[in-house]
Amino acid sequence: MKFIDLYKDAWHALGGEDGPPVSINADPYLLLDLAQWHAVRASWPAGMPVGLKLANDQDVEDVAADLPRFSLVALHFPKWVDGRAYSQARLLRSRYRFQGEVRATGEVLVDMLPLLQRTGFDAVVLRADQSVEHAERALAFFPGHYQGDTGDNRPLFAQPAGTAERLARKAQEFVNAGASI
Repeated sequence: MKFIDLYKDAWHALGGEDGPPVSINADPYLLLDLAQWHAVRASWPAGMPVGLKLANDQDVEDVAADLPRFSLVALHFPKWVDGRAYSQARLLRSRYRFQGEVRATGEVLVDMLPLLQRTGFDAVVLRADQSVEHAERALAFFPGHYQGDTGDNRPLFAQPAGTAERLARKAQEFVNAGASI
């Protein structure tokens, strides 16, 4: 999982003190919302990195045809209890085989990290009061899961022989080390 520092991030959104721009010039690492993307999609240069900010009430299906053009899809959690972005990420990875970065933004808490990773997110912008150190520990807390995920859709019993035993040893090492969140 990649933890994004917005002050060092190459991706940038449009906007400013005067409101939204009247015109959009193609610029590498531009992060556009859906309306902005539809406004420039026909003229966007092939091969120029572009990202999409998708609100959690927007359908992934609406941008499925354009997914190969995006380097990044940022999915928003307006509240930590609103999990619609998990479903969006799962669709991006499992149904549409999106290979770019899937980033979680908004009210992203350390407690959410294991499920974020399992549903296809590979980058997060943590809420300001959350610690990257604690987030990394949260990702190591569960070495394996019975159910499949976007990394391997097979449940544990359908995985190669010895997988369950290897995960059990890893979990025991974690417990013996006195690790906790």
